[in-house]
Amino acid sequence: MPGENLSRDEARERAELLTVDGYEVALDLRSAVGEAAGGESERRTFRSVTTIRFRCATPGAASFADLVAPSVNAVTLNGRELDPAVVFDGTRVALEGLAEENVLVVDAQCAYSRTGEGMHRFVDPEDGEVYLYTQYEPADARRVFANFEQPDLKAPYRFEVTAPEGWTVWSNGVEESREGGVWRFAETAPISTYITCVVAGPYHYVTDTYRRGDLEIPLGAMCRKGLAKHFDADDVFLVTKQGFDFFHDNFDYPYPFGKYDQAFVPEYNLGAMENPGMVTFREEYIYRGKVTRAAYERRANVILHEMAHMWFGDLVTMKWWDDLWLKESFADFMGSFSLAEATRFTNSWVTFANNRKAWAYRADQLPSTHPITADIRDLEDAKLNFDGITYAKGAAVLKQLVAYAGREAFLEGARRYFKRHAYGNTRLDDLLSVLEETSGRDMTAWARSWLQTSGVNVLTPAVTYDAEGRVAELAVEQEGDEPRPHRAAVGLYRSEGGELVRYARAEVDITGARTVVTELAGSERPALVLVNDEDLTYAKVRFDEGSLDTLREHLGDITDPLARALCWSALWNLTRDALLPARDFVALVLRFAGRESDIGVLQMLHAWAQSALTHYAAPAWREEGGRLVAEGALRELRAAEPGSEHQLTWARFFAATASGDEDFALLEGLLDGSAKIDGLDVDQELRWAFLGPLAAHGRADESAINAELARDDTASGKRHQVRCLAARPSEAVKAQAWAQVVESDALSNALVEATIAGFTQPSQRALIAPYAPKYFDAIERVWRERSIQIGMDVVRGLFPSLQDDPSTLEATDAWLAAHEASAPALRRLVLEARDDLARALRAQARDATAG
Repeated sequence: MPGENLSRDEARERAELLTVDGYEVALDLRSAVGEAAGGESERRTFRSVTTIRFRCATPGAASFADLVAPSVNAVTLNGRELDPAVVFDGTRVALEGLAEENVLVVDAQCAYSRTGEGMHRFVDPEDGEVYLYTQYEPADARRVFANFEQPDLKAPYRFEVTAPEGWTVWSNGVEESREGGVWRFAETAPISTYITCVVAGPYHYVTDTYRRGDLEIPLGAMCRKGLAKHFDADDVFLVTKQGFDFFHDNFDYPYPFGKYDQAFVPEYNLGAMENPGMVTFREEYIYRGKVTRAAYERRANVILHEMAHMWFGDLVTMKWWDDLWLKESFADFMGSFSLAEATRFTNSWVTFANNRKAWAYRADQLPSTHPITADIRDLEDAKLNFDGITYAKGAAVLKQLVAYAGREAFLEGARRYFKRHAYGNTRLDDLLSVLEETSGRDMTAWARSWLQTSGVNVLTPAVTYDAEGRVAELAVEQEGDEPRPHRAAVGLYRSEGGELVRYARAEVDITGARTVVTELAGSERPALVLVNDEDLTYAKVRFDEGSLDTLREHLGDITDPLARALCWSALWNLTRDALLPARDFVALVLRFAGRESDIGVLQMLHAWAQSALTHYAAPAWREEGGRLVAEGALRELRAAEPGSEHQLTWARFFAATASGDEDFALLEGLLDGSAKIDGLDVDQELRWAFLGPLAAHGRADESAINAELARDDTASGKRHQVRCLAARPSEAVKAQAWAQVVESDALSNALVEATIAGFTQPSQRALIAPYAPKYFDAIERVWRERSIQIGMDVVRGLFPSLQDDPSTLEATDAWLAAHEASAPALRRLVLEARDDLARALRAQARDATAG
């Protein structure tokens, strides 16, 4: 892994030296099918021939091209043949004596991937068909063709692909011809290496067209043949067309990349990737069973997020990964913005407040927190900065910017930004300058406070009352390393007919450590004071004692779904910060979650309750807490409307929290048909959800799990089977799972993820305790020998967080002290896991005081 790194300084020097005029890339993918030379244990390779035309500002200078490949057949520079053994070191092709104008031809054997990086090769267990797709961000295009792998060396591309008979091939450009198995694609506009793309295989493909005036965009959507019967392409196209309408209305810049294909591909590491004209998604967004409205909302959000990238990221791209936020923060914000205004998911800001911002708040309190505009020294730094700060905090800050600068000023700034920098690369100052023009605001000061500092502020109301019980003074107190300017609303709520409703509101600029909200003086005494009502700013919210007492008794009475979601989010932050006992949070979920109307919020509450039980509850209370949660989940399951999405959500939560013989017997009965719950359709996905906890508690053995795979002999079924097998409570099972993930690279990325998920069962703390020291012995070797994606999966997924006692914290500190020279990215992952563990121990200590 270290040999594949590229530093910011190297990229800057190369960008000053080189200008790229174009690429011609020819790939021969016929080796993807049939028997591999040496058998499947050998790494399959494909031929990749790349011609790069580029200029050099200093003739005679030296530079390098990037290529990660098992071997190179030939290298030719300006007609001069170079010795591959001399110029290629496995990751770079050395280029010396460059001319003013240059032509480089690299003929290489590149490797198919099983880790989701580069050219990923997947064999469908259902029918034996092979599917290929590429995934590059931030720097894996060099695993497929030789290039200058950095975002600011944009160029047009022409792709030519030779494919097996019966396949179809797609790329960024429109198809120009296909003859004799050779597919040729039109030249692209100038784009960065990491958003080029090839998808190839016997995919099921559906087409449509988007029309708007004279603009016509061919649409395509594809998936594996085995998923075709589940593929609701009509809904994908509906959201796609709604997104194009929204962005054309607001950006005043027509979609610039011709066609618009969307591929749902197997074993994908990300949610999706914004390759212009050829967007790729994880195929889990094709639903094999009944799912809730929240699942369709998530998919729609991702579709719109990637579409926003066509402008923010693809048309205009950051110079280096320091300014990753220039694309990801904007796409994350625009995803929710367009979802609320252009689709049926009008409550998307509720999801944003409850889900996305929870990710941001967690990331911003880790020792690895960083400003939104980060200091990215190299590619390993870049890979780890696709995080909750770059995405969700950045999006929340942009929402604050819209409140600060005004909606029209913000959108007009975006329009000028696109027109001024089309097909170019930008830095922070380029965006700030257009926003200053359109808003008349000082964007430098705003950026210093919001983009160039880290950490999250805490906003707490301080209320005093006069003799008549009216508000004498309401102030908002701000804590944090650096107080920021917040444009925020403060809402006052009272009880009316058994409902908590807002009766007064003030939108104010909160500055400094204390801001008095003069507009609310004289208001009648509120039952609840909600700072950051409507979620305009990015900050953790606290409550005064009276408001907290109200929430303990009347949280479910809040009628506004966004206000209710904000209260839940604030209570969860109190729990994580060891200010509210975990059992109190669980009690609130058990008391009020059954009244939650927003299904996405309900699913988040279930996840938080499980996390509270697993990590934040005092160990002595876990068993009792688990029993209470399982009882509550079953009670709500039986009470839910038959056939409703709430019933389905409570069924999944009950399965995840089942804790006794009666619970397991019910799950077994639902699987074999001897038990029924009116309206609950136990489809294949729900069957796996029920089988998982049975396997983890020794109620389903290998034969039962394999029998379920026989019912569902698909790629999805295989992932479920692997997870269930690794979940069984057996020393031999855990040893095998550990060896498969840590000692071998035979498993694909998806099966590594499934095995780790099965291995780490909260009910098996004692069983997996012996692997804590093995973890610290192994991670540096894993990081060195495996791809960065698998390294991240192992280091994060197998950290012994379930061994939640001070000795694990001490072991982590000992490893950090002894490995100061380890890769910074590896140390960052361990530091983050350590912080999570320390937080859990503090929360457990707080919860113990409530017992």
